Amino acid sequence: MKKTLLSIILWGSMAATGLSQSPTPSASQAKGPPNPTASPAPNLSPAHKYFSDVELINQNGEKLRFYSDLLKDKVVVISSFMATCTAACPPKNRNLEKIQEAAGDRLGKDVLILSISVDPMTDTPQRLKDYAKIYHAKPGWHFLTGKKENVDWALYKIGQYTEDKQDHVNIIVMGNEGTGLWKKAFGLAAAPDLIKVFESVLNDHPAKAN
Repeated sequence: MKKTLLSIILWGSMAATGLSQSPTPSASQAKGPPNPTASPAPNLSPAHKYFSDVELINQNGEKLRFYSDLLKDKVVVISSFMATCTAACPPKNRNLEKIQEAAGDRLGKDVLILSISVDPMTDTPQRLKDYAKIYHAKPGWHFLTGKKENVDWALYKIGQYTEDKQDHVNIIVMGNEGTGLWKKAFGLAAAPDLIKVFESVLNDHPAKAN
């Protein structure tokens, strides 16, 4: 097995009816950013309560709720980046472009790619719209920005928050919200290896009841 595949880590399992193992922030972000959300309503699902509905804005200027619009009942591929990054971000985004191709006509339906900026003050929707064109982003690949406190909270909830934007990670998170399967992969791995992980998450099925 290639070394890149060895870097793929099972992130945790979230049952469709509740979080059996909620995504745990890394030690480096244990403190975390301030919580910008209000106390969740008691009737929300565990996943909804965990991820929250902080408002993000995509490259088209559309306001989107993190859980309800971008995660619920979706298979998602999530990465952090900033448009001014010229080192790791371009090859990582090229890999996302390959995953976009692998998603086919399911992209924008039950599959979404979420690229969340770690520099929302600079990465405005218009800037991200221009940036998305570089990678031939199709509907269903959202380049996300917004109020810094909201963006920081979304990043924190998927384990990619960092106080210094220069320290953003090269990890891609892939999840099947319906089945609760979540995986991490090294974003600079070979594209075919990343596609294998994506397909394993995409084709996951809910556990059968006894």
